Amino acid sequence: MTVIREEDVIESVADALQFISYYHPMDYIQALGRAYAAEESPAAKDAIAQILTNSRMSAEGHRPICQDTGIVVAFVKVGMDVRWQATRSLEGMINEGVRRAYLHPDNRLRASVVADPAFSRVNTRDNTPAVVHVELVPGNTVEITVAAKGGGSENKAKFAMLNPSDSIRDWVVNTVPLMGAGWCPPGMLGIGIGGTPEKAMVMAKESLMEPIDMAALKARGPADAIEELRIQLHDAVNDLGIGAQGLGGLSTVLDVKIMTYPTHAASKPIAMIPNCAATRHAHFTLTGAGPAYLAQPNLADWPQVHWAPDAAARPVNLDTLTPAEVASWQPGDRLLLSGKMLTGRDAAHKRMVDMLDRSEALPVDFTNRVIYYVGPVDPVREEVVGPAGPTTATRMDKFTETMLARTGLIAMIGKAERGPTGIEAIKRHKAAYLMAVGGAAYLVSKAIRAARVVAFADLGMEAIYEFEVKDMPVTVAVDSQGTSVHQSGPADWRARIAAARAKQEA
Repeated sequence: MTVIREEDVIESVADALQFISYYHPMDYIQALGRAYAAEESPAAKDAIAQILTNSRMSAEGHRPICQDTGIVVAFVKVGMDVRWQATRSLEGMINEGVRRAYLHPDNRLRASVVADPAFSRVNTRDNTPAVVHVELVPGNTVEITVAAKGGGSENKAKFAMLNPSDSIRDWVVNTVPLMGAGWCPPGMLGIGIGGTPEKAMVMAKESLMEPIDMAALKARGPADAIEELRIQLHDAVNDLGIGAQGLGGLSTVLDVKIMTYPTHAASKPIAMIPNCAATRHAHFTLTGAGPAYLAQPNLADWPQVHWAPDAAARPVNLDTLTPAEVASWQPGDRLLLSGKMLTGRDAAHKRMVDMLDRSEALPVDFTNRVIYYVGPVDPVREEVVGPAGPTTATRMDKFTETMLARTGLIAMIGKAERGPTGIEAIKRHKAAYLMAVGGAAYLVSKAIRAARVVAFADLGMEAIYEFEVKDMPVTVAVDSQGTSVHQSGPADWRARIAAARAKQEA
């Protein structure tokens, strides 16, 4: 009979969550390195270079890979011969581990969890509670897999109840483009097939905890129909040409994972959840011998990719920026921003739009200013701000017309594409949308030389900050004419891939 101590669970969970905040799984990094070497799209290759460089910097600095340090998900397999030396419930132990990890003074993580999700949405301030899945299994150990799941990828989850005769391949290939690029590809797709709706979703999530092995699978060939389907889906999704950050390219997914479960004869439930460039999970086993600690990876195992600003990139002074200069930017232009910008996310935008609707003055002046969609991690030690990568820009589309029409705002910075509503507002007001690389939060933060909260301090990480930046790298994703690189780039690369495929088969 194994005795598992409460404190061992807490310490192990806390250590694992700190570990995955700054260390990518090595299988992901190696697979991304191979994708970088093979990538032919200059824009996508640059984005992957930023992600790889950011990963190494995070590993060296022990600071988060991404500013969205996620909601914690734990899969726990409890041996039926285990006895507990504990006063807390299992969920209580895990939540205490989460609390300690996210409040760690040397690497404070971002509190992203809100309680009362339907109404007040009040931040819990310590990222608790986690979502915990528990399974009783034979044995005398406790196996725990923890993951930190960000909103960008989670929010792109898809589910369908297919007819029994419907094609899984067709559904996946038709659905992936609907996810946009806010899930920060290149990443993984987790797919759950069968069971009931909630079972399919849990399987999709759990499948993402498996190691990336697509290269090895292709080398040896599929052993069964599921492995054959994985290969088919991997190739078909990459043939869509979406590419890194949705800019168009050869690598959209590094692997596709599938879990199945028997289902009702009339049903074919299927769930799909992407894992983003900030892939974060770890597995450990408690045997009763004390806490479990994860082995530190060797930095020499990272691909030797060291991103630096493109010498051809255009310098932009934000403090003297004019609408005429914004109108001169072309789609795909690489810019290096210096000067002062404002920040704001969903909650800040909602509050500002409500204030404008009540004819109230805003607390900050947006005339000829740029807004950055970001919710940064709190700073530690000498930092002026913690990791501060962009958030998914489409969430701000519904506020864009009001912000551009009534505040004097002339440009925006975010992650991935803009939707039709946002693009139409940008075109109407001759503004522009700039894209920063999701999955490069620590790298981006090094361009921020000063940061102060200027409004809505009660919103925590969603407050309005003023950042002073030096050579912050961005790409013009939507120009003042409404031309979007997230439409043109994937379309171009989809055609290139199809042409190359046809030539191979001829």
